[in-house]
Amino acid sequence: MSTKVIAFANNKGGSGKSTSCSCIAAALSKQNKRVLCIDGDMQLNLTLSFFSEEAAFEFAKSDFNTYTLLTRDAKAENCIRKTEYENIDVLPSSTLMSGVEYELFTKWQRESILKRAVDGIKESGSYDYILLDAPPTLGCLVMNMLVCADYVIVPLEASPWGLFGLANMFDFINSVKSINPELSVLGVLVTKVDTRKNYFKQTLSDLKALDNVHVFGEVIRLDSSIEWAQDNSKPVIFYRPSSRASKEFEAVAQEIISLTE
Repeated sequence: MSTKVIAFANNKGGSGKSTSCSCIAAALSKQNKRVLCIDGDMQLNLTLSFFSEEAAFEFAKSDFNTYTLLTRDAKAENCIRKTEYENIDVLPSSTLMSGVEYELFTKWQRESILKRAVDGIKESGSYDYILLDAPPTLGCLVMNMLVCADYVIVPLEASPWGLFGLANMFDFINSVKSINPELSVLGVLVTKVDTRKNYFKQTLSDLKALDNVHVFGEVIRLDSSIEWAQDNSKPVIFYRPSSRASKEFEAVAQEIISLTE
């Protein structure tokens, strides 16, 4: 099959983008899918999902990461790092990404820099999926990621403020379609669910009332296994395979495969 590029994006922070991206990558790899994860956030959370803090900061200080890819014409192939897991590679981020919006502003065709860098990898067929972890903004960096992507997954926290700003996110996605008309929303993934609270049901009800918005059949419940996995720099699917969270992410990955292949 051709390589599918999926961006995980939401302009609201704390929605579980990095966790969803890393855990779905792990679940896809267990289905024998070859996955490249690209970390686009200065907080390095996606990188830290697969590497120790020491290794992540070494990557961040090097000449080969998302920052140098976007601003210094580093070759994407040279920025990719192997993980300890079969079928998963990572293109790490840098803390310098905090200033990347300003630097992108001066670049020629700045909205398509990441696409030009990643197109060669996509066309090589080395991966079945390329997953992009976007920062919680709606600037030029996120536009780069959406221009590069075939699909968007919007992780959304099941909380009173979780839906806040979702309309802005969809408006931004629609604006990107003027550059990338093939971009589509694969679905909204409801995260951080506490089934003891009625607001979870209200969130699902509000989402399902939206026109032409797919909501993933599985939700991601609060699970301490996720935090323990993060503390050990592993996706929960590898850290605690029998956990509820692992089963939920595996179900989401299976739905992604059915929607994209």
